[in-house]
Amino acid sequence: MLSIKLAIKNLIGAGLRTFLNVFILSVAFVMIVMQNGFIQGWNKQARHDVIEWQYGQGQYWAGSFDPFDPFTYEDAHAPVPQELTDAFESGKIAPILISQATVYPEGRMKSVMLKGIEPDQQTLAIPSEALASGGDEIQAILGSRIASNLKVAEGETLLVRWRDANGMFDAVEVKIAKVFHADVPAIDMGQVWISLEDMQQMLDLENEATIIAIANQELAGLDLEGWNFQDLDALLYDMDQMIKSKSVGNAVFSAILLALALLAIFDTQVLSIFRRQKEIGTFIAMGMTRRQVIGVFTVEGTMHALMALVVGAIWGGPLLMWLKKTGMPMPEGTDQMGLPISDAIIPAYSLGLVLTSVIIVTITTAIVSYMPARKIAKMNPNDAIRGKIQ
Repeated sequence: MLSIKLAIKNLIGAGLRTFLNVFILSVAFVMIVMQNGFIQGWNKQARHDVIEWQYGQGQYWAGSFDPFDPFTYEDAHAPVPQELTDAFESGKIAPILISQATVYPEGRMKSVMLKGIEPDQQTLAIPSEALASGGDEIQAILGSRIASNLKVAEGETLLVRWRDANGMFDAVEVKIAKVFHADVPAIDMGQVWISLEDMQQMLDLENEATIIAIANQELAGLDLEGWNFQDLDALLYDMDQMIKSKSVGNAVFSAILLALALLAIFDTQVLSIFRRQKEIGTFIAMGMTRRQVIGVFTVEGTMHALMALVVGAIWGGPLLMWLKKTGMPMPEGTDQMGLPISDAIIPAYSLGLVLTSVIIVTITTAIVSYMPARKIAKMNPNDAIRGKIQ
C-alpha cells in the first residue's frame, strides 16, 4: 500500500514527463487493439463470404478434380448421385459443371472457365435465378471484374467456344443476363456462368457435374461413389494460412510499436533512479528494505500502463467504435488481388482481444520497470544519501 501511495505521488510530481509516457503507451495499446481488430474482422468477413458465395457448407468433388490443376477438368465429372436427388429438387445442393472455354469479346480471344449452375439453387449466393428466363437463347451471368476485363455489359452477347466430352469443338453466342458484384474473386475472375442444363447439353454430359456444394451439414460426409467430400476445414485451409501469416506480420508490428513505447518507460526509470539516489538512500535509512524500494519503482513504472489504459479508453474507445461502424475503406484495385475482401473492412473487437492486450501491456511494462530498479539492490545507502553516483 505504501508503494502505491509513493508511486502515485512521484507520478503526479513528474508532471509532463508522466503525461507523455502515458500518452505514448496509450497510443501503442489502442493501435494493438485496432490492428488485431482489423485482422479478426477480415478473417470473419472473408470466411463468411467464401462460405456464402463459393463453398456452401462443404463440397463433393468428382473423381480426380483439383481446382488448381485445369488439366483435371476434362475428366472430372460424374452423375449427380441418387442419394442427393431430393436435395437437388429442393435447391439444397448446387451441382456445378466446369469446363475450359474461350470467349471472343469484340474479336479478342480470352480463356475462361465455363461453369454451369442450376438457376433454382439456394445453396450459394450467386444470382443464378437470372439464368432462368430467356427462352431458346442461352443466358449467362458474369462477375463485375471479368465483365470489366472483357468490356461487356448486361444485354450484350458474347461468343463462347468449348470442346464437348467427345472432343468436338462448338461455339454459341450467349446473352449477358446479369453482371453481379461479389467480394469473392474466386467466383468472378475468368469465369462465365450459364444454366446447368445448357452446360450439360453443350458438353454432352447429361445429369453430370464437377462439384456439388451442399447447403447444410446433414448432407456432409456421405459415402458417394465417384465423389470425394471436402469439409470447410479443407476448403478454407489456404485462406486460414494466409490469415495466420497476416497475424504474424501484425504481431511483429505490434511488438515494435510496444517496444518503442516501453523504451520511453525504461529511459524514464533509469533517469529517475539516477536522479533520486538521495531519496533511495533515505528510504533505506528509514528502515525500508531494498526489496520494498525496488517495489516502489516497479509499481511506479507499472502505474504508467494502468493510466495508459484509462487514457486509451477515453480517446481510443470512441475511435474504435467509429471504425467499427464505418469500417476502413480499402484502396481501389484491392479486389483485383484475388483476395476475398470487401470495399471496407469492419473490425471485430472481442473481450478476449482487449483483455489480452491489457495483460500484455501491463506485464511488459512491469518487467521494463523492474529491470532498471534492480540496480537499487547494489546501492550503498551511505553513498546514495551523499549523492555519489554508483
